[in-house]
Amino acid sequence: MAFRYLTGEIFDREGFAADLEPILRSFLEAAHLSLKFRILTGEAAGSDGSGSSVAVLFEGADTGLLLEHNAELLLALEHLVTRALRLDPRAHELVRFDAADYRTTRLAELRLSAQVAAQRVRELHQPFRMSPMSARERRVIHLALANEKGVRTASEGEGEHRRVVIYPTDRPERR
Repeated sequence: MAFRYLTGEIFDREGFAADLEPILRSFLEAAHLSLKFRILTGEAAGSDGSGSSVAVLFEGADTGLLLEHNAELLLALEHLVTRALRLDPRAHELVRFDAADYRTTRLAELRLSAQVAAQRVRELHQPFRMSPMSARERRVIHLALANEKGVRTASEGEGEHRRVVIYPTDRPERR
């Protein structure tokens, strides 16, 4: 299978966005979802701090359906569309689907959780294992703590059970 839209390290966000619109319309029509969407590219797409190059923002009567069960349908739609367009897996983190600021809020929650967990690790000098999460969410945790003193992060586990572990870098003095 040939992947598209990524040449070396250059992501063709404009080409991806152009191809994205008609396929997304057909997915929404086939699913009978009452939703409108806007496609943002470049700086506007990553304005939430996600680093995205393309963002698809949904609104409409069925927004609630997209967000039920931790946004399962929103994430599934993102997955199906990126697969249908044969987006190179290395570029997946550059594309973000969102509705009612769910993803933006989730990013803020993850960053706050990372800071709280890091503080706990520094105080107790014990590793802290976060709940299993997606690769994209694990990346947020790693980046949020990359410059934090006294802690380091690593991922452990396999598949859907993969999680971030926060370790202390300083050893407490023995008495």
